[in-house]
Amino acid sequence: MTTVTYRAATRIYPGSDHPAVDGLDLEIGDGEFVVLVGPSGCGKSTSLRMLAGLEEVTSGQIFIGERDVTNLAPADRDIAMVFQNYALYPHMTVAENMGFALKMQKVSKPDRDKRVLEAAKLLGLEEYLSRKPKALSGGQRQRVAMGRAIVRHPRVFLMDEPLSNLDAKLRVTTRTQIAELQQRLGVTTVYVTHDQIEAMTMGDRVAVMKGGVLQQIDSPLALYDRPANIFVAGFIGSPAMNLIEGHVAEGGLRIGDHLIDLPREVLAKAGDESTLTVGFRPEAIRLSDTDTGILLDVETVEELGADSYVYGTLAGDAASEHLDGPRIVVRLATRRPPQRGSQVRLHVDPADVHVFSHRTTERIS
Repeated sequence: MTTVTYRAATRIYPGSDHPAVDGLDLEIGDGEFVVLVGPSGCGKSTSLRMLAGLEEVTSGQIFIGERDVTNLAPADRDIAMVFQNYALYPHMTVAENMGFALKMQKVSKPDRDKRVLEAAKLLGLEEYLSRKPKALSGGQRQRVAMGRAIVRHPRVFLMDEPLSNLDAKLRVTTRTQIAELQQRLGVTTVYVTHDQIEAMTMGDRVAVMKGGVLQQIDSPLALYDRPANIFVAGFIGSPAMNLIEGHVAEGGLRIGDHLIDLPREVLAKAGDESTLTVGFRPEAIRLSDTDTGILLDVETVEELGADSYVYGTLAGDAASEHLDGPRIVVRLATRRPPQRGSQVRLHVDPADVHVFSHRTTERIS
């Protein structure tokens, strides 16, 4: 059984004022596919490199299974890593590239050839085994890098943005292939990306990081439905969740001249805060057929066939309360969206409203 455990793992680079990774506590189950996601500089790649042994752990511990690997050399950790650049040897064939690590481990040639062929069949690379990397496409090179990791039969796969060099269409197909392959192999996998769509579509669980601190780890759907704080709410989802400040009033939260009904117990959790942040997904909004609702100035409309995205800013009283006006995105299942330059009223079901503390940014409801 291969699990991965970070226990208060911290990395502080020499000369830095704050940790690149700060007290990371994370449990990854046997055979689980966990994605580390976050903006540039959030500590996700550093966390992966600490697990690989490529970065020193300043304090805390890292375990693979029951074994403390915190101070072990990378070669002694029984892991295989797939990098952003595939690092293939240009003078070697695909088969030689895939089997090189086995050759260095003194694995016999018959066994080496057998394992390379097995991996090539898994990855659809059989007809390319005699080719050099320069004769391959980007997607094929990526599969060779995967094959080089697979033949080693590691306990843990580590992948650091392996799709970032591929074009958009190829990324979609390749991420599906990687997820299916991981399920078939059942190898514990830690995958790093800055692309939240990759994270949401590939991972059993997704760990969201910011400033070296783990913000939330959960299934993709749970992250989408119940983000732990404002950062996660704004980061997960495309387009992102709409986030607006509202004023606590009798019976709910007031945005401009519109009152969003909120249960008393939700308002009670806010304590003495007079301003809260509410969030709602673009698809949770509908156009109001009355003169009530959040007033929006429509600025841009994107018609995508079955759906339309309407972009605008708060209008009326709400505009004066939000001088820098948050941009609101509405997803409508219609071929007749409102026109640019018009004003519309938006209705959001209170059940679809997320409420966050303005002071701490943590979720209230």
